[in-house]
Amino acid sequence: MSEQTATWFNHYDVRPQSEVPAESPLAWSYRKTGRPAVSQQSRVVLRERAMLGHLILRGGAIVLDEAVRRVLGFGLPGRPNTLTQDDDGQRSIQWLSPDEWLVIVPGGEEFALEGRLREALGDARDTAVKNYAIVNVSGGQTLIELEGECARELLMKSTPYDVHPEAFPVGKGVTTVFAKANLILRRPSEQRWELVLRRSFADYCYRWILDAGAEYAIGVDA
Repeated sequence: MSEQTATWFNHYDVRPQSEVPAESPLAWSYRKTGRPAVSQQSRVVLRERAMLGHLILRGGAIVLDEAVRRVLGFGLPGRPNTLTQDDDGQRSIQWLSPDEWLVIVPGGEEFALEGRLREALGDARDTAVKNYAIVNVSGGQTLIELEGECARELLMKSTPYDVHPEAFPVGKGVTTVFAKANLILRRPSEQRWELVLRRSFADYCYRWILDAGAEYAIGVDA
C-alpha cells in the first residue's frame, strides 16, 4: 500500500438532511408480500431493525481496541466468532476475520462515531496506526431479528451451520449461508437471533423466513 493511499480517505455523512423519506430494505416486501401479525400462537417473531449504523473496522487489533475502548467504552471481541456489546445491547462489535470487525450502533450515530474513532487513532501519518480502515456500510446492510421458542428450529431448516446451544452459545456470531444467501448469523441473547444481511438479499430472505416459519405461526413485529 502506497503512502498516498494509506493516508487518504473521505468521511461522508450518509444521512444528509433531505425531504425524501428513507425506507427500510423490507418496505417493498411488506407491501408486496404482506406482514403477518403477531398472535398468541406465534412461536417465532420477526423484527427488522432497519437504518442502524454499520461500520467495518480493519487494522491491528491492539491499536483498534485502544481506540474503540476510548470511544465506545468496551473493546473488541477477544476470541474469533464472538461479539461484544454495551450494557444495554444497543451497540455491538463482532469479530469477522483476524483483522476485521463489524460495529453496529443506533442509526444516526455512525458518522460521528467514525470521526471520533479516526481522532482516537491519531494522525494517519503515524506509522503505528496508518494501516487501518473504517468503512461505513450502513446503506448496504440491514438486520433482522428472530425471536421465540421455535426460532432455532426455523434456523435449522435454513442454514447448514450447527445452531445447537452447545455449538452456538450466546455471544457467538459467524458468517454463513442462509438459504442460498451469505449473511452474518449472531446470537446476542438466549431467545434472540440476528441476521445481518445485504440489502439486496432482504426481500429473498424475508420471503424464505415467512415460508419456513409458517408452521410456527410466524408474526412480524412492525
